[in-house]
Amino acid sequence: MKKILLLLAVAALTPFFSGSVMAAEAAGQLDSTAKAAIALGAGLAIAIAAFGAALGQGRMAAAAMESIGRNPNAADKIQLPMILGLAFIEALAIYALIIAFALQGKI
Repeated sequence: MKKILLLLAVAALTPFFSGSVMAAEAAGQLDSTAKAAIALGAGLAIAIAAFGAALGQGRMAAAAMESIGRNPNAADKIQLPMILGLAFIEALAIYALIIAFALQGKI
């Protein structure tokens, strides 16, 4: 329940912060507040993406190792999908890094 409330609070407050950044960008100049908001957004994007990717990778590796421990004969069938899944999870974190770099380019 706490996670849902936190998600709703972040979703509700996001338009208030992004409006000032977009208005300053439309005017053609960025003041120090807009630059700070962009830098904060980029940092939060990387932090949240890295945290989520780490949790996903940890859970996937733990489940795969548990499955292999229960049935060692299925290790070949489990390993390839696990590695593919880990690569896809890592790709999501890299997308957040690219978005953060794109945001930093606006400063």
